[in-house]
Amino acid sequence: MSIWATVAAVLLVATVPVHTPRAGLLGGGDDFDAYRDGVQHVLAHSPLYAEPLIHQHLYTYPPFSIVAFLPLSWLPFGTDTNIWLAFNVVVLIGAVVLCWRILGYRVTPYLIAQSVLLGVVCAFLEPVRSTLLHGQINLVLLLLVLCDGARSTASWLKGVGVGVAAGIKLTPGYFVLYYLAVRQWRAAAVALVTIAVTIAVGWAALPSDSRQYWSGTFADSKRIGDDPLHPSNQSLGGAIARLTSPHPDSPIGPLPGNALPTWAWLLPALAVTAASMWVVVRLHRGGEHLLALTITGLTAAVVSPFSWTHHWVWFLPLLVYLVHRASTNAWWWLPAVGLFLTIGSWPYRFPMDLEPRIGLFMFPDTWGPWEVLSNLYILLYVAILAAAAIWLISNGRTHRKAVTDGDEPAPLP
Repeated sequence: MSIWATVAAVLLVATVPVHTPRAGLLGGGDDFDAYRDGVQHVLAHSPLYAEPLIHQHLYTYPPFSIVAFLPLSWLPFGTDTNIWLAFNVVVLIGAVVLCWRILGYRVTPYLIAQSVLLGVVCAFLEPVRSTLLHGQINLVLLLLVLCDGARSTASWLKGVGVGVAAGIKLTPGYFVLYYLAVRQWRAAAVALVTIAVTIAVGWAALPSDSRQYWSGTFADSKRIGDDPLHPSNQSLGGAIARLTSPHPDSPIGPLPGNALPTWAWLLPALAVTAASMWVVVRLHRGGEHLLALTITGLTAAVVSPFSWTHHWVWFLPLLVYLVHRASTNAWWWLPAVGLFLTIGSWPYRFPMDLEPRIGLFMFPDTWGPWEVLSNLYILLYVAILAAAAIWLISNGRTHRKAVTDGDEPAPLP
């Protein structure tokens, strides 16, 4: 693991200088700036959703998120983005530790040291690096959901993490469906109640903004990104839009961003949800709790109307799971290394580029057949889901008796 970490650390700092604007780890922080500016807007009694914030970002999160982001306004200007970056690094390591907990490992100094090393490796994964670069909240949301995953089904707190995460950003609410699918009724109820509490808190703190958000703003995916054809939109809807859009050089030109009808991505999204839940339920019954959670998190990114690549931080627990498997069967290093190579933060340039492209999906729309790689994460997700289904069937896990509470990892206190 130390060799992996060393290689990843060198790649992190050597491939793109850390102060490179909009590309280096210390040259970003634009989403963090938007969080902080959202808080400043509210403190100045300005409308939260009516006008763009700093960097022309439109605020997209529920009103409760402003309550959660309030401490960001206390950070000193000039060092605030670096403080947030350091906090995200700690959260990253904490997420790796929780993955080990869900897998049944005891937390020891050795495990924490291994988690630090593996955290460095995970930081080179493009979704994780993008989260660190932009100062995104995705790793915190991942940590909250994993906290729930590490708790016993007997815990009354199981579901709180999902509820709080969904109160900050809607996407983690998808895990309520997971709890229902695996028949963890209490966890689903706790998550729903927690979500309701976050809505109530947001409404009490920001009644006017809450009215605007919940009356329709929350459903406007164009506030997240106004160009679904952009390769950084690694959602199913984005993939369908790119694959069905005429070539830019064709007589009718490219497909306008709002031309894809809702049903064209919603129906496939429902089919993907059903297929993934078939796999997830059987993984859960077979005791593969971390893998079940991971596929659920990846599916949430797939079926969302618009998913930036930094939404795909659930590749982190997938890598932890593969390393766990590889510790007892060397063949599992093949998918682990393959995942690292496929979604690593590899920089490259085309002749027209002034700044490096990062991620093996940023191909220009003039590359003909190679454009299919613009849907890299969707293709990888399909491969993961298919591999999990084949693995389940080949190992007879579909007929395994449901795991009892006593077989689960030791619960968090």
